[in-house]
Amino acid sequence: MNQYVTGAVIRELREKNHLTQLQLAEELGVSDKTVSKWENGRGYPDITLLEAIAGAFHISVTELISGNTVQNANVSANMMRSKFYICPVCGNVIHSMGEAVVTCHGIQLRPLEAEQSDEQHMIFIERVEDEYWVRIAHEMTRNHYITFIAALSPDGLQMTKLYPEGEAQAWFKIRGVKQILFCCNHDGLFALDVVKGIDDRERCYDDTQERMELEQAAKKLFG
Repeated sequence: MNQYVTGAVIRELREKNHLTQLQLAEELGVSDKTVSKWENGRGYPDITLLEAIAGAFHISVTELISGNTVQNANVSANMMRSKFYICPVCGNVIHSMGEAVVTCHGIQLRPLEAEQSDEQHMIFIERVEDEYWVRIAHEMTRNHYITFIAALSPDGLQMTKLYPEGEAQAWFKIRGVKQILFCCNHDGLFALDVVKGIDDRERCYDDTQERMELEQAAKKLFG
């Protein structure tokens, strides 16, 4: 790990859980003076105590070390709130349905922020019976390529992993798809909202300017 639990974090979590230093110490099997030393920056808890400390505060060890607690607000999770994380070491793609603390190879990952597709990352959607055929106008070399394409609906996620020198395309069942996302290994995550009347046609709009004008018209008509 490139971080370790600090005294300030322990104090904040202890007070948040309405525990005295003595109460926390008794739960951990240490003295209250030891807890006081941690909180005043005169020492650090042994690594063998981290799980017990996290348990006392009802959080994970990862949350304890990062100093960021995550409130579980995903009981009625909507897949449209999905977040994607990519490990810079191994390229692992991790998905969550909402807020989460995610680590890989000892690195705390940040969720990718999706940008609207642009002229360098053009996306085309065509309906073929009950599926969308999605293609990305982007090179697929060993050094610069699209890593995955995903289709999000309120209750589902469909994802296709892509590889260098392959095709930047994927097929998805239409079934309520609201958004298409794809990730470029250089430029990050891009997204395009699927628009009724535009993306359910049996041919795609190859003219991006035409599509943009249609999207603007659809927003005025349907809000």
